[in-house]
Amino acid sequence: MYPDLVLLHAGTGAVAIDLLLPHRDIDLVLLDYHLPDINGLDVLRQMGRIQPSLVVLMISGSTTLQLISQSLSAGAAGFVTKSGNTEDLRQAIAQVMAGEIYIPQEMRTQASPAAFSATAPLSKKQEQVLRLLMDGQTNREIAKALFVSEETVKTHVSAILRYFDADNRTQVVRAAANYAYSAPR
Repeated sequence: MYPDLVLLHAGTGAVAIDLLLPHRDIDLVLLDYHLPDINGLDVLRQMGRIQPSLVVLMISGSTTLQLISQSLSAGAAGFVTKSGNTEDLRQAIAQVMAGEIYIPQEMRTQASPAAFSATAPLSKKQEQVLRLLMDGQTNREIAKALFVSEETVKTHVSAILRYFDADNRTQVVRAAANYAYSAPR
């Protein structure tokens, strides 16, 4: 199904961070919340500083709305439960790689409809892509600047277009500029 897939494994948060440094072309990280050495949220934040455009899907056996919210706030693109099945994981990966946020179905029903709405704030990765879009950079230039593939940039641009309900990059830049001026400071 994925002929070019290269899988890297890290048993600890420290090893995961060390693996990220020489592998700036990583498209997706499946990150366990409970690690033997470092809390998964701390690893997530460190990864975000190293590679802001990295898509991270948090995984945990403990599932609460608070844990999911903390993960998303720290930069995760989604959250999956260890009790989920293979199809849940496939769906989660597909959604986050398409620039969407993934929340387990059973948690969506427990939260208010607005809690995980489609208009959730842009992720840190998407914000960085947006800044570069606003600077007039092409997908190729953005990919080079963020050390990611052009496909990853396209995924983020698509999510940004959806967020601003825009049809093209020009509309996104205009909407983002208006948003920046109207946002509370």
